Amino acid sequence: MKKVNIVKRYPLICYFFLVFIISWGGCILFGGSKFLLGQPMEIKDTMFMGLAMLAGPSLGGITLTFLTEGREGIQELFDRIKKWKVGGRWYAVLAIFPLLILIVLILLSSVSTPDLTPTFFPIGIILGLLAGFFEETGWMGFAYPRMRSKQSFLRVCIYLGLLHALWHIVADFLSNYYDFGGIWLPTFMSFSVFVVALRIIIAWVYENTGSVLLSQLIHGSSSGFLAAIVPMEIAGKSWFIFYTIYALVLWIVAVIIILRNNLHKR
Repeated sequence: MKKVNIVKRYPLICYFFLVFIISWGGCILFGGSKFLLGQPMEIKDTMFMGLAMLAGPSLGGITLTFLTEGREGIQELFDRIKKWKVGGRWYAVLAIFPLLILIVLILLSSVSTPDLTPTFFPIGIILGLLAGFFEETGWMGFAYPRMRSKQSFLRVCIYLGLLHALWHIVADFLSNYYDFGGIWLPTFMSFSVFVVALRIIIAWVYENTGSVLLSQLIHGSSSGFLAAIVPMEIAGKSWFIFYTIYALVLWIVAVIIILRNNLHKR
């Protein structure tokens, strides 16, 4: 009983603790030994690490929803996940990401970085949709509404965006540090800046629709087209250049959204 009371009293702390324990613990379990031995990650290692990452936000969100709100809370969560009648203009947001990714890639490949020539890997879109579905069940389904009830829009987006970025750090470090070397940390910082801008866009749509489904689709569009269009076998320096420019472009979009909707005052 005491454990349940602690969960109800500190639901967000318990949620993030569970998310990070599941995801980071799984990544260390499946990839830590090879990293320490300096061995390259195989596809199965990456797959298991990916499953551990997706399990964190989704299982954390569902578990904490049940412990704090019971079956009614679970039903309400899934009602928001099933909410698709929100107006066609909100679905147009999905097109922002492939469009901007292509523009950035074409610009960079033309000017200075030929290995960033756009490619197309259709399975990447499926993987991105899976990431969006599982992650946003927790990020927007559980964490965002509870954070938003106590803080302003921008503050919640920044906090949740940074936590979302930090959540990636173990998997990213184990997978990329040996290949990226000294450029790994700057690249991860640029990636983190991008994640906060992404969170602003997702939260803006959620504020206007109340649809977790649309949050999942927006996240899926972002992750899916990154995986599908950006060449995966590129050097760490190219990843740094891409994420730096892409984050800047996406922040321009986020700032326009903030100013046009007075979100800095809400």
